[in-house]
Amino acid sequence: MTVPAIPHRTKICKGCWQEMHLPVPLRGPLSLPFRVFGIRPSRMNPNTCTICELMFTKVMKARNVTIDATIMFADLRGYTSLSQSLPSTAVSGLLDAFYDECANAIWEQDGLLNKTIGDAVMAVFNFPIRHHDHPGQAVRAARDIQRRWLGRKQALRQELSLENSELGLDIGIGIHCGELSFGEFGHTHRDLTAIGTVVNMAARAQAAAAPGQILVSREMVQRAQSELTEAKAASYQLKGFDSSVELFTA
Repeated sequence: MTVPAIPHRTKICKGCWQEMHLPVPLRGPLSLPFRVFGIRPSRMNPNTCTICELMFTKVMKARNVTIDATIMFADLRGYTSLSQSLPSTAVSGLLDAFYDECANAIWEQDGLLNKTIGDAVMAVFNFPIRHHDHPGQAVRAARDIQRRWLGRKQALRQELSLENSELGLDIGIGIHCGELSFGEFGHTHRDLTAIGTVVNMAARAQAAAAPGQILVSREMVQRAQSELTEAKAASYQLKGFDSSVELFTA
């Protein structure tokens, strides 16, 4: 059965609509009775609800599942240097702005903001909200992050008195797609996340990206052709890889 599409700014849970065709209110007066039973927007993706997080519980019981997904890493350049010279309140405000712009762009494309790791974020596309075009969603989210940040960083530079600084406050992004393991890993500290070569490649691509650049893998170019028609290739020597890897600018 084909489930009708619903708009992005919907007030119902996209995951429940997709999986069960069940309109679970997330916002507005109709959501209040649901909140009594603990049903509210997910913190990792406010387009889904805590019912969808039961999927995570199933994953935890199974330890991990193999899924086809796209992984995106975004890193704020210059943060380490700034953290040594700015007051802690200024540094936390900078990170808040970075996280907010990344989260909004990721959620706009139905991605899952899986981790915030210091000055970087990790996003997963195609879980729990499934889309056949998840590589394209990741590319659009990455471009949106860069666009949003371009408008935000100038004001931040003024607020932090960095107008004459060489630190650009730019973002580097890396994206890769394919099969990976998603589940709860670890014993003393259990962490719900994705692992595997796809994750490693996305992280290394992000590390290789120049400030303001988006680097994607060949698999991304093959699977998101309409978004990457002008992608240009270059060879990179990535940490942990024996031979050079071809990456493309998005």
